[in-house]
Amino acid sequence: MPSLMTIGDFAQATRLSAKTLRYYHREGLLLPAVIDRSSGYRLYSAEQIADAQVVRQLRALSVPVDTVREMLRSDIAARSALIAAHLERLESELDATRAAVTALQGLLAPTPADLAVEHRSVPETRVLAIRETIELAQLGDWYRGAQRELDAAARAPGVEPSGPRGGIWDAKLFLDERGEAVLFFPVASSTGVRSPTDRARLEVVPAVDLAVVVHRGPDATMAQTYGRLGAYVAQHELGIDGPVRETYLVDGADEITEVGWPIFRTTR
Repeated sequence: MPSLMTIGDFAQATRLSAKTLRYYHREGLLLPAVIDRSSGYRLYSAEQIADAQVVRQLRALSVPVDTVREMLRSDIAARSALIAAHLERLESELDATRAAVTALQGLLAPTPADLAVEHRSVPETRVLAIRETIELAQLGDWYRGAQRELDAAARAPGVEPSGPRGGIWDAKLFLDERGEAVLFFPVASSTGVRSPTDRARLEVVPAVDLAVVVHRGPDATMAQTYGRLGAYVAQHELGIDGPVRETYLVDGADEITEVGWPIFRTTR
């Protein structure tokens, strides 16, 4: 015969309120061991404390009730897989929250009075590139995956990177939330080199004139730089249709990125 506990004692043992326990009963998460037919009192067994603690912890991590119910009905292996998948989603949400906080902090910081803009003519360039049409929501994951693959491809025999990694971002990617993304390395020569991976291809990106500024800091604060550069191009009536280019001069904690906005040729 299992040891039975009143709902008050069970609430104290599990740190779950009586109101919460009644809700979990209605939702089929934690069913009382016994319900007294005459009084309607709920009684729980001491053996249910462990399940109650699992439920409390999962709900504290914002796991939906339906998912908690599925976890409790699963075997240990399936339960572990479900928990791992939810933790991965939480990590992704936490990264997004940190990025948003960093971006807001950047907006609160004093804005430099002068924007150092260089007008630059970039010649057509032979590159090793990964080019793909993606959804805007995929951009972060796509960039990280393409970066790893491109870095590995750049070490293939016959490939000689001749400059820092760059990116080309189609305006439709931001306007329509779907567009072409390109990540590339300039290469010294493509003679006799075959495509090193399924996605990495040798190609030539066209010449372009750019208004270029230097952004120092993480991608989370990049929007402020884009905003100031876009305002500069609009004020000077320089803009033309075309994708923005980025050049990643320094990676890591002290990131330095050149941002290039396409403009019409202003010098001969």
